[in-house]
Amino acid sequence: MTPEQHGTGEVALLDWLFARQRFGVHPGLERVRGLLHRLGDPQECFRTVLVAGTNGKGSVAAVLSALLNADGRRTGLFTSPHLTRFSERLVVGGQELSGPLVHEALSRVRPHAEATDASFFEIVTALGCLLFAEAGVEDAVMEVGLGGRLDATNALEPVLSVVTGIGLDHTAILGDTLEQIAAEKAGILRPGTPAVTGVQAELLPVLEGAGADLWALEREASFHADPLGWDGWQVQVASPAGSLAFQTPLLGRHGARNAALAVLAAQRLGVAPAAIVAGAAKAHWPGRLERLPWQNGQVLLDGAHNPEGARALRQALTELGVDKVPVVFGAAQDKDAADMLGELKSVMSELILTRSLLSPRASSPAELAALLPELNVPVRLAATPAEALALLPAGGLSVVCGSLYLVGEVRPLLLGERPETRERWQ
Repeated sequence: MTPEQHGTGEVALLDWLFARQRFGVHPGLERVRGLLHRLGDPQECFRTVLVAGTNGKGSVAAVLSALLNADGRRTGLFTSPHLTRFSERLVVGGQELSGPLVHEALSRVRPHAEATDASFFEIVTALGCLLFAEAGVEDAVMEVGLGGRLDATNALEPVLSVVTGIGLDHTAILGDTLEQIAAEKAGILRPGTPAVTGVQAELLPVLEGAGADLWALEREASFHADPLGWDGWQVQVASPAGSLAFQTPLLGRHGARNAALAVLAAQRLGVAPAAIVAGAAKAHWPGRLERLPWQNGQVLLDGAHNPEGARALRQALTELGVDKVPVVFGAAQDKDAADMLGELKSVMSELILTRSLLSPRASSPAELAALLPELNVPVRLAATPAEALALLPAGGLSVVCGSLYLVGEVRPLLLGERPETRERWQ
């Protein structure tokens, strides 16, 4: 059931929340700490794992949540942005919290949010903490929104921190070098507290400066993955906590690496090996290398919202034996679309440029066309995601990528579901 089916009061409440996106991102912890305190500090009712990184943080958080659930722990999963429904951000025991439950809690949060002048993401973070506490969550896996040091989730005190990888993204806020961005991500680490990371070796000294008890993939832990085609990967992880073999359905070598990092985190949390194997086999992450049927063929959805993500998508397609595919692409105005398309040009048979209709930050197809590098493939423009899908050839495989907001609008079209109707900023 959609929020719109629950009554106009709840519609107005979500309209109020989404409108606060237009106030922008305001890094800092004072407001969210004040909001949490007014709500009774619900974040103190559960153990917290913080997951930051340029790419892969959502996948790692989703897999780690599945591993904790398989271990019999009542687990909350907090992620952003959502693809189709706001409640996708708030999951307990593997199930989205219901719309009425979320809206009732939001109605209680609203006066305190207004009193503290909290931002959209600060409100959603506090809402997640309140709902998780009231649901009896034992462990909450919290995906960091932006950066780390000043992100609202960093108001929580983690028992474990995860930094997936570092790339150049959000440079206007986080810095324009990998070292500066790594320093912002390292803000979620705590002295003496367990942490795991998959960052490049040259950036490890930046993280180590935080004084955490840090295990790094391919340093303290070894990682090996054998491809299983479209079925995912067979992965082996060996760490000071032991050696473990498991299967993951996540696609792409980066998917296998993300699963390995989640397993390393689970080992540090004392998850039983059998639960790790069982949970990893079932973990999935919609909209990230996800195949869905369309016109007697299939569409592969992947956010791939920066050059590093586009490179990982290209490498995954090559690993899967895909030669040339039609690509539907859209990107936000602050993204390096030319570099992203340059990464993908070797796997394109044709390019269809479109835009997310609900994101005011989205580049128009014409704006994207003006940025194109030399691609040597046919290029067409589509005003809407639906028009872009209509241009795809029937049968075979096609790809939609470049923006999670675009993926979030295409996915319900493929599934015949009701799409989001509110503007998307965060």
